[in-house]
Amino acid sequence: MEQINFDVQIRKNTGSARSRQVRRSNLIPGIVYGGNSKPTTIQADRKAYDRIYRQHIGESLIYHLNLVEDGKKVSDFPAIIKDIQLHPVTDEVIHIDFNRISLDKEIEIKVKVLPKGEAVGVKRDGGTLEHLMWELDVICLPTNIPHHLEADVTNLGVHDSIFVKDLALPAGVRTKHDPESVVITVAGSMREEVAAAPAEAEAAASGSEPEVLKEKKKEEGAEAAPAAKKTEAKKDDAKK
Repeated sequence: MEQINFDVQIRKNTGSARSRQVRRSNLIPGIVYGGNSKPTTIQADRKAYDRIYRQHIGESLIYHLNLVEDGKKVSDFPAIIKDIQLHPVTDEVIHIDFNRISLDKEIEIKVKVLPKGEAVGVKRDGGTLEHLMWELDVICLPTNIPHHLEADVTNLGVHDSIFVKDLALPAGVRTKHDPESVVITVAGSMREEVAAAPAEAEAAASGSEPEVLKEKKKEEGAEAAPAAKKTEAKKDDAKK
């Protein structure tokens, strides 16, 4: 996987007020974690980050961070995005956390799972495609991180599913997820629900009773019969 060059500046002044000032300057505040040093507070150009995001949307990326202080590069290293904070209303990025990595050590990272094709159960039978797992945690070397994983849904009929075990992971990539976990499924069609409704209504209208109630009535009838015989026997004795 290619590394995306990205310049970030060391930020000496910290705190909420300073972060707001950084954002007003069209910069994004952030922190770099990892390595043998303490976390480093940084700021990055918003336009540069937005351009990278638009070009690689939906992909897992390795950034080659160039750490700049007072206009001079002081170090550079590979990193991945650890966390992104978004504005609750505008969805604008307001903070980025990077994690310094080593290219020769495996890491665990989330990779998007994207559906491919149109399911026959949706197109032909009116079912609904339900995406239950949008990301998969994978373990691999940073250079082996896939941009995304594809799940071919073309042959999925109603009630069919794609499981974790069905996903084709690239060489050198593995996951800890349960192989039987459902990634994508096709839910029942509206036609099935509409057809089931009249059948339920017909059963209710016919007055059919559950088997349990029928059995109970039989038992009550069986108990009542001996009692009736005893009463008749007493009447015969009285006549005698």
